Amino acid sequence: MKLTARQLNRATLARQLLLRREPLGVVEAVHRVVALQAQEAPSPYLALWNRIADFDPADLDAALASHALVKATLIRITLHVVDAADYPAFHAAMVRTLRAARLGDRRFTATGLSVADADALLEHVLEFAAQARTSAEVQAMLNARLGATQPRVWWALRTFAPLVHAPTGGPWSFGLRPSYVSTRAPAVPADRDESLRHLIRRFLAGFGPASAADIGRFTLLARSTARAALTALAGELDRHEGPGGTELFDLPGAPLPAEDTPCPARLLGMWDSILLAYADRTRTTPLEYRPLILRRNGDVLPTVLVDGHVAGVWRPVAAGIEVTAFRPLPEQAWEELAEQARSLVSFLAGREPLIYRRHANWWAAMPSAELRVLSA
Repeated sequence: MKLTARQLNRATLARQLLLRREPLGVVEAVHRVVALQAQEAPSPYLALWNRIADFDPADLDAALASHALVKATLIRITLHVVDAADYPAFHAAMVRTLRAARLGDRRFTATGLSVADADALLEHVLEFAAQARTSAEVQAMLNARLGATQPRVWWALRTFAPLVHAPTGGPWSFGLRPSYVSTRAPAVPADRDESLRHLIRRFLAGFGPASAADIGRFTLLARSTARAALTALAGELDRHEGPGGTELFDLPGAPLPAEDTPCPARLLGMWDSILLAYADRTRTTPLEYRPLILRRNGDVLPTVLVDGHVAGVWRPVAAGIEVTAFRPLPEQAWEELAEQARSLVSFLAGREPLIYRRHANWWAAMPSAELRVLSA
């Protein structure tokens, strides 16, 4: 089947629960969307506020506290919240990439320790973190074993070890000082190749149709690794042709809404996955807006979605939600955004009204076709 850019946009929004808020529990919702970017603690909460009807943040608190959902370094070597049932396979699929990103880095090699040294220390870390431990506690234990202060050893180990973050309280479950706990859950499936296939199936369920390059972008797996796993899955997958003749893969029967399917305006949190899951990011972000929302320091700003595409950015201010539109928006879009802003102000009021404050430097020179403060 030949698919248009708008069909691909609507497929992403449908699978990411952004065409309408769905009446789902938090674990099912996270499973449906595969992974929530969690580099900023409020972002998983905003992601689910955008996706679940009548979302109660206490439900996410409870799921994280019980480890029904877990926060860990996984995809793109970045913190994500995932369904605990997915974690073993996701970690098994990603661990080589995670290890290489740290053990081959000069910041680790400069310690003078070998890969074998790191693996020996890893066993001590996992034993020590059988109960939740802060970074300071783990660092002190490692320093004692090494007889020297080596902060880059823990920096490396915590990236690829089977560790998840333990909630530490605060408005968004995880405070500024993270705590870690080891997980010895059996890897299901144990085989790395099957783990890779599991990760790709899950990616296609949440973000398909997608190309081998998209899988590489989403995971940071080598293109050859992604291609080999796709070849192994060939009999299970549908193939489509995307814009420019790109070969796309998908799960049979996965949603493919019509390109004229309505899409309501949304106020997405930082690093929302739909902005980062594809090699061709024009699926959701016009090319000219990419440098505005994807900052050189790696920040991905809170974005305004209109008709399924990025149209601006937003931030909370004392009077409500300030929206900077990159292009003139129709009045209907502003009305939808005002409704979203009222809901968001109410949602944030009970937790942290002025989230993302430390990123205030974004706004100094942000271009604007129109700026409005949408009050509660």
